[in-house]
Amino acid sequence: METVRKECRPRRQGSAASRPVPGREGLRPARKQFCALQTAKRFVFHRQEDTPQEKGECERKMAETILRMTGIQKYFPGVHALDNAQLEVREGEVMALVGENGAGKSTLMKVLTGIYPSDGGTIEYFGKQVEIHSPRDAQSLGICIVHQELNLMQHLTVAENIYIGREPMKGLFVDKAKQNAMTQELFDKLHLELDPKAVVKTLSVAKQQMVEITKALSHENTKLLILDEPSAVLTDTEIDDLFVFIRQLKKTGVGIVYISHRMDELKRITDRITVMRDGQYVATLDTPTAEISEVIRLMVGRTIYEEPKTKSMCPPDAPVVLEAEHLNSLDVKDVSFKLRKGEILGFAGLVGAGRTETMRLICGADPMDSGTIRINGKDVKIHSPKDAVHYGIGYLSEDRKRYGLCLNLSVTDNTVLPSLEQLFKGPFVHDRKAHQLAQEHAEQIRTKTPSVRARVGSLSGGNQQKVVISKWLLRDCDVLIFDEPTRGIDVGAKSEIYKLMTQLAEEGKSIIMISSDMPELLRLSDRVIVMCEGHVTGELDISEATQETIMTYATKREVG
Repeated sequence: METVRKECRPRRQGSAASRPVPGREGLRPARKQFCALQTAKRFVFHRQEDTPQEKGECERKMAETILRMTGIQKYFPGVHALDNAQLEVREGEVMALVGENGAGKSTLMKVLTGIYPSDGGTIEYFGKQVEIHSPRDAQSLGICIVHQELNLMQHLTVAENIYIGREPMKGLFVDKAKQNAMTQELFDKLHLELDPKAVVKTLSVAKQQMVEITKALSHENTKLLILDEPSAVLTDTEIDDLFVFIRQLKKTGVGIVYISHRMDELKRITDRITVMRDGQYVATLDTPTAEISEVIRLMVGRTIYEEPKTKSMCPPDAPVVLEAEHLNSLDVKDVSFKLRKGEILGFAGLVGAGRTETMRLICGADPMDSGTIRINGKDVKIHSPKDAVHYGIGYLSEDRKRYGLCLNLSVTDNTVLPSLEQLFKGPFVHDRKAHQLAQEHAEQIRTKTPSVRARVGSLSGGNQQKVVISKWLLRDCDVLIFDEPTRGIDVGAKSEIYKLMTQLAEEGKSIIMISSDMPELLRLSDRVIVMCEGHVTGELDISEATQETIMTYATKREVG
């Protein structure tokens, strides 16, 4: 790995101690210094073979410590979110930051990027202690973050989102031609096929995620990049492209904090792994010598075993509770399937296969051009999500932030929202009963929240997903549609949700599960329906389903 070592940024002539503190008053000189360094060194992107990290790849004797956070404290009402947390990142390395939901990973990064003020501890940046009071301070230092949840302006174009607040000007007006050209240049370097002029709301979730990453990388002085679950909504091909880019970025000396719940990614792309649990620092491991089983044990404090299902648990003569015949829309082409009582029916396919679009037809979220839906053998007309709920269908969207939750309302309000008619006491909602029901369901699926009266938007992504599950459990729907149910959820919480879904099926609930996680499909499904480009291309009993057969059908453009 000599080439990596040679391309690392040389030490500055001035010592770390001689550099000014880039606090509020020192941000501008620091920014000039970083920009000057970038002028002499531009990113060059070449595709590399996607191989696991080799031992010693990050052993750079001259590597400088970019970031050292020690003793970080953070309090919220009723919660000690960070308790003596710490993190170190060196130049040219990928540092994985892992832990269960609520472990404090995202909170620690929000302290680093000035979103939350620290309640204690120190942050050293290139050897000097700094105070970061706002995201603008962090960006001026060269610290950029791509958040787990999308934060794009849906009505603006891709280029406008990427350069918002930094638009190239032509006189008094924005030079949109130059802005689009700059965006296209970034896409070319990242091997992305996106249109800078496209309006963001017309893009898929996966493509919007790539826009978020590009936006962070568009800052020329970026020296520390934080990626919070960057691959959660990406296909395998898109993940490969992301890893190619990350490897090239490392060679320029940029340090990367990589937050992920996907254990298989750690060996592929990271150099070291820092583990957090319950807001505290647990350990830092060298990736080449670390065992994933040990990482998981440090994360959750216990050993987790998940084996694929070998046979269907649903009797072949179980009654059909939901039947779809010849569903058609703009993105769905002649889709038919049956769902039986107590069955977990998996839907597999690549991004754009039409799985989510099919379920949105079932739930009345999108208009259907033609087709028939039957509930317990009777034809029904579902024109809206309200109709779907009336017929006992609950839909857990892949984008919980936009479609699954009211982020400014409490855990209680979100949990009881579909079941309000059960809680009326005269003209008013029975607040005590609502609180009690929300508390019971939060305890049932172990939702981490200071109180069920806490605002849902303040919870971690995994705990937000648990609130979505709670509201449909309270509604007692017979058919539950889980669209990417464990996206952005840690391995411990995944295990709990797997057990919960299995338990619901054993109790007679019927579940449709859309998932891009192959092991997850094989772990839970009784049958797997595979889609490609809006068509059903295959149907497999779990006893004959493998990752290879599923992928074969998922790339089969022709039906039959």
